[in-house]
Amino acid sequence: MRSLNIAATGMLAQQTNVEVISNNIANMNTTAFTRRRPEFSDLLYQNLRRVGAASSDAGTIVPTGVQLGLGVKTTAVYRITEQGSVQSTDNTLDLAIQGKGYFQIKLPSGETAYTRDGSFQLSDKGEIVTHEGFQVVPGITVPADAVGVSINASGQVLIKKDGSIEQSTAGQLQLAIFPNEAGLEARGDNLFLETPASGAAVQAAPGSAGYGTLLQGFLETSNVNVVAEVTNLISAQRAYEMNSKVIQTSDEMLGTINQMK
Repeated sequence: MRSLNIAATGMLAQQTNVEVISNNIANMNTTAFTRRRPEFSDLLYQNLRRVGAASSDAGTIVPTGVQLGLGVKTTAVYRITEQGSVQSTDNTLDLAIQGKGYFQIKLPSGETAYTRDGSFQLSDKGEIVTHEGFQVVPGITVPADAVGVSINASGQVLIKKDGSIEQSTAGQLQLAIFPNEAGLEARGDNLFLETPASGAAVQAAPGSAGYGTLLQGFLETSNVNVVAEVTNLISAQRAYEMNSKVIQTSDEMLGTINQMK
């Protein structure tokens, strides 16, 4: 009975749907988190009577045929890169990107990762790093005698030393953009890696054409819409229940056959 397997694929698909939704809700307070959306497609069809097949020697053909679907499968979990709102933190090294772009992070392996989480700190050497201690490219160091650090919208890191009126430039932050942001591979810790699907990173200073600007003392919040996620969760639960009902009905039908004498 095909309906058993078909309903089973539906339950598996809705299980995946609930898992994606639960991950979105779990990260509703994660800095710069981008929500995910599962996408589904139907499985292959079994042709019991092929469309367009000859139905007589006179050249007539079957107009519709008989095609039975075999269920559903998960084809993708798409990352929606809509920007979240910005929240004031009053922390000097907190940076929010207004617009497109990713900060570049140098991993211990030598690879470059990308993130929109701008909650940066200073290392023991005065380097600007992430909360895991990974260096922010291009490796800007704030001198120990600096009494003030400011980062403008264009990504220039300016420092002020005690007794000095003018500020000096410590470095220039760069942003990276991709032809297909959804193709980035999530690594965890709010980091992403470049993939063939994302295309190669293109770097430029914040504020350049097509790139966002920086906002010091702010962080980008998650773009998860809790009301929408709870609504989707209810819909997924009901779909799961309906698929389980199909399995129950199919089982009852098989039970009726077994009881026939």
